[in-house]
Amino acid sequence: MENSNQFSRRNFIKNTTGVAVALSLPTIIPATAFGANDRVRVAVLGVNGRGKNHISGFSSLKNVELACLCDPDNAVLQTRAKEYEAKYGKKIGTEVDLRKVYEDKSIDAVSIATPNHWHALATIWACQAGKDVYVEKPGSHNFAEGRKIIEAATKYNRIVQHGVQLRSSEAMKEAVKHLRDGLIGNVYMARGLVFKWRPDLGNKGTEPVPEGLNYDLWTGPAELKPFSKNYVHYNWHWHWNYGNGDIGNQGIHETDLCMWGLGVDTFPEKITSAGGKFLWDDCQETPEILSSTYIYPKEKKIIEFEVRPWMTNLEDGAGIGNIFYGSEGYMVVKGYDHYETFLGRDRKPGPTRKAGGDHFKNFIDAVVSRDASTLNGPPETLHLSSGLAHLGNIAYRTGRALTFDPKAEKFVNDKEANAMLSRKYRAPYSLPDKV
Repeated sequence: MENSNQFSRRNFIKNTTGVAVALSLPTIIPATAFGANDRVRVAVLGVNGRGKNHISGFSSLKNVELACLCDPDNAVLQTRAKEYEAKYGKKIGTEVDLRKVYEDKSIDAVSIATPNHWHALATIWACQAGKDVYVEKPGSHNFAEGRKIIEAATKYNRIVQHGVQLRSSEAMKEAVKHLRDGLIGNVYMARGLVFKWRPDLGNKGTEPVPEGLNYDLWTGPAELKPFSKNYVHYNWHWHWNYGNGDIGNQGIHETDLCMWGLGVDTFPEKITSAGGKFLWDDCQETPEILSSTYIYPKEKKIIEFEVRPWMTNLEDGAGIGNIFYGSEGYMVVKGYDHYETFLGRDRKPGPTRKAGGDHFKNFIDAVVSRDASTLNGPPETLHLSSGLAHLGNIAYRTGRALTFDPKAEKFVNDKEANAMLSRKYRAPYSLPDKV
C-alpha cells in the first residue's frame, strides 16, 4: 500500500483549488537544523484543558525541552506552572501573550491547545515566525481557515501536525490497510459516532471579567461579547463564536477516520444536516443532537455522522468511534485504538487489534528530520476533517440540503451558505489575506 500521508497530500492538492500551485517557494526564515543530540524547545499555548495532555506528552520525550507555558488566564497559567515544577522538579517560563512567545527565537515549536477560534491564527502566526506547529483539533474554526493553514505551512516550510492522535495509532493504521486491501470488500459507507454525555449547562449570565484573565486576548479574532462563565473555560465549545459543537469537537477524530478509511481526499458534493436542542433549556447554541449526511456521487461513497448527548444505546459496542460498511462485511472502531471486523452474512469475527501510538513523537521526529512527508496528521488532512465538520454545521444552520463544489471550495449558487465559510475577524487579530 502506498504511504497514506503522501497519498493524501499529493491527491488533495491536485483535486482542490489551484491556490496550492501558486504558493510561494519556501521560506525566508531558515529552518532550524537539529543534530543528533539537539533538543527541540516547545511552548504550549493554552493550558487549561487539553493543554495539560500536551505538557505531559511533550515532557515524556527525551529530545524535547518544554520551554514555556502560555495562557491568557494568568491564574490558570501560574497553577499549571506550579504543578509542572512539583512534578518535574524545575521551574518553567510563563507568558500570557502568545505574541511574546513567537518573538522568542530560542523556541522551535509551539503546541496549540487554545479554544477553536484561535487555532488557525495562532498556527499561521507561528509559521510566519519560523515555528513548527502541533495544533489541536479542529485545526480551523471555519472552513476557509484550513486552506490558509496549508498555504502558510507550505510558504514558510513549516512542520504542522493536526492533533488527531488516532492517525498515529498502530491499530488504526492496520485497520485502514485492511480497508484498502479489501478485507470487507468494496467500502462504500462510513459512519461517525459521537455519543457523549453532555449535561444541562444552565445559563450563568454576564459578570465582570475575573482578575488575571486577559479577556480581550482570550477573545482574539472572535466578536467581543460581555464576559460570561458560559464561555470560559470549557463551554465555549457550544457557542458559535468560539466553538463548533460536538461534530467539531470530539467529532473531528471521527470525521478524520471516515475520510481516511474511505480513501476520499476531497470534499463531498451533497450535504444534509438536521438536529437541534431537545433536552435542555440552557445557554448552548450548537445542536445537542445532530445527524449529517455527506455524499460523494463520483466516488460512490457516503458518510453518515451522528451526535447524541445523553441516554443512548451503543452500536456494536461503539459510542465514540466509527463503523465502515463494505460489500463483504463491516468494521467497528472503538475510540482511537481498537477495531473489530465482522465478515459475511453470518458476521464471522475477523481481524481485530487494540494498539495506540505517540502522535507527539511523530511530530517531533518530523521537526528534527525536516521531513513533512512523515507526518501522520499533515495540514491537508487537517483541512479535510475539520472542513467536513464545518460543512455539516453550515447545512444545519441554513436548514437545507446543500450542493458543494470541491474544486472551487464553494457552495453552488448559495450566497448565504458561502458567507458561512469564513467569519468577520476583529482587529488586530485578523487572518491575513495573504499569508
